[in-house]
Amino acid sequence: MIHSLSELVEKAKHKPKQKIAVAAAEDEPVLKSLKAAINDGIVTPVLVGNKAEIEKIAQTIDFNLNEIEIIHNDKGADISAQLAVSMIKNGGADVLMKGFVSTGALLKAVLDKENGLRKGNTLSHMAFFESPYYHKLLGVTDVAMNIAPDLDTKVHIINNAVEACHKIGITTPKIAVIAAVETVNPKMEATVHAAELKKMQWQDCIVDGPFAIDIAVDKEAAIHKGIVSEVAGDCDVILAPDIEAGNMFYKALNFLGGANSAAVIMGATVPIVLTSRSDSETSKMLSIALAAAMD
Repeated sequence: MIHSLSELVEKAKHKPKQKIAVAAAEDEPVLKSLKAAINDGIVTPVLVGNKAEIEKIAQTIDFNLNEIEIIHNDKGADISAQLAVSMIKNGGADVLMKGFVSTGALLKAVLDKENGLRKGNTLSHMAFFESPYYHKLLGVTDVAMNIAPDLDTKVHIINNAVEACHKIGITTPKIAVIAAVETVNPKMEATVHAAELKKMQWQDCIVDGPFAIDIAVDKEAAIHKGIVSEVAGDCDVILAPDIEAGNMFYKALNFLGGANSAAVIMGATVPIVLTSRSDSETSKMLSIALAAAMD
């Protein structure tokens, strides 16, 4: 089991280098994170986009492109996304990364029925945090893709999270389904969903809830409230009730909680590195490492 994000980097280093196709690579923060990942020996990038713009940015950050493959496209970011996805579909790359292209355009290419990277019905965002206040990596989902997931969508999100955990060595992830309270209230949909998810038959994971966030991450809080659960205080994954709660928790951990994070989109045939503009350069590099470390 991996207990820290630095271990993710080491895991990626000991694997064959993954080829990462970057859609619309004319983006300075993305190129900076790629430069760091290359220096760590994690990935070999293929940069798809406007070659002149890519070279201009690379020069400003001292990024040597002499041995880097560039697929020139000056017809817009949407076409770059299609080219990057096509490269992966044809076996030319192992990981997809978002560059200077809208999330919508990238996902449109990924979800194209004929030429995309569909695997299931639901894509979801999976982040792993290393917090100074938690004893192991903490997964959080979904903070970026599914706005108000219904019960069926939450099943898919959990399955994607379990797959992500398995790929980095968490064999039986403990999933905490989060709500505002620990009791089922028909007026609070998150608690109803949690109760239904808990009753389902799950393989290779443990699902419990509803839990308030303190119960999920603090064993003493669980004991104080009389909660008996092997998930309480020791969860591997937080399942957020909706995108608003998840996104606030994600950014609070990063900006107020002193945590570092790595994140990918799950549910396609390959991991997708899709970072926020506000994510740090370190977080972007760690996200590349996470994708490259996945078996």
